[in-house]
Amino acid sequence: MNIPPRLPVTAAQIQTIVAKFYDRVRVDPVLGPVFAAHVEDWPPHEAKIKRFWRNALFLERCYHGNPMQFHAAAADVKRDHFAVWLSLFDAVLEQELPKPLGSVTLLCRFRWHCGKRPVSSKACCA
Repeated sequence: MNIPPRLPVTAAQIQTIVAKFYDRVRVDPVLGPVFAAHVEDWPPHEAKIKRFWRNALFLERCYHGNPMQFHAAAADVKRDHFAVWLSLFDAVLEQELPKPLGSVTLLCRFRWHCGKRPVSSKACCA
């Protein structure tokens, strides 16, 4: 039985989104140092995150873990980092996904599927 994806996004789009997101993270003045302290080898980390998204969106059962638990245990990961993370992620989605997929509605759904709630009243989920 082939289960349709939760959102109309392809595996190739996930690959591109993850790569471009981490390109931005590495040079971000807030998140760059935090990630650098935890990620020594970027290709395996990015591969793991791609599996996370394929698992979340395509139900591939290719990712096992709890990213929220990992981040909560890291002493240098602060609550206000999440807004920066979302801002970078949203910008990449807007850039890489065709309209209307890159819209606020889709951004909310991406967040919702990975357990992240909108961070402001402007980001309402439909």
